[in-house]
Amino acid sequence: MPEPLDIMAAGTAPWRPDLFPPGLPVADTVSAHASGRAWLARLPRLVRETAEQWELRLSAPFHGGSCSWVAPVRLPDGGPAVLKVTWPHREAAGEAAALRAWGGHGAVRLLAHDPARHALLLERCTPGTTLLDAEDDGALSPPEGLARAADVLDALWRAPRPPDGELETVAAVCAEWSDEVRERLDRLRPPYDRGLVELGASLLRELPATARREVVVHGDFNPGNVLAADGPRGWLAIDPKPMTGDPGYDLWPLVTQLDDPFEYDAPEALLRTRLRLLADRLGVPPERAAAWGVARSVESALWAAAHDDVPGGAEELAEARVLAEVAGA
Repeated sequence: MPEPLDIMAAGTAPWRPDLFPPGLPVADTVSAHASGRAWLARLPRLVRETAEQWELRLSAPFHGGSCSWVAPVRLPDGGPAVLKVTWPHREAAGEAAALRAWGGHGAVRLLAHDPARHALLLERCTPGTTLLDAEDDGALSPPEGLARAADVLDALWRAPRPPDGELETVAAVCAEWSDEVRERLDRLRPPYDRGLVELGASLLRELPATARREVVVHGDFNPGNVLAADGPRGWLAIDPKPMTGDPGYDLWPLVTQLDDPFEYDAPEALLRTRLRLLADRLGVPPERAAAWGVARSVESALWAAAHDDVPGGAEELAEARVLAEVAGA
């Protein structure tokens, strides 16, 4: 893998070194791709041009974001906002369309969009504590965190879908994943349970095809992407990888990452309890949500194997096995 690029050294002209400090995660992530290295070389210019266009006062970026440069800014009237300049890639292509569809209901508001520069001007979420941090700090119990997250998902899923073609579909993406899972299993031959992998590959096609409802899914609804906001709107989602399709797709990272249910003595019982709580609030049957967990865990496991992390994939499959029991699959 190539070494992470020094953004300021790669830029065409030195400008505000404080805006591009060493060690930004985005540099580490996208340096692995030729297009990412080229984008990093352009990044200082893209940030400067975007700031000039929208008359922004920039501050040092947040130390986060694996595929974007993200920083707090001040608008011309002094109001707070966030500037996000993203490395162009497939999963980010629909972010602006989804944020427009949600219109601030359950997600941060989109203030402006520059598609040519892949730049978004976003509402700043204050205080911005993540749902994960709130749970880790003891401010919320896992059931309370699930309830807050369910309120956010309920708001997101109520939005009208954008016109056809603006967002990818869960069905199309998962069909590709199903084929990739089988291809990677046959090509790499990792020491995985072939029957479990085949179950996951089948579910990736079957679940979208049997959806009773289609919504704008967030696509990466993990508890680190849900932030506390002042005022009556409560918690808000950020950083979507949106698609249209079965709402059950969104639940797996929330249920398994708010804390680690697989560390408990009886993870099956705990997962059933959590999924029933979400079912009562959101109407997704617990067995269906668990089946989505199997499908997405298997896809993640084979992705890990294809990226030289066979042990990590084995951990994902161990979780998939528990989820399969919960799903009755």
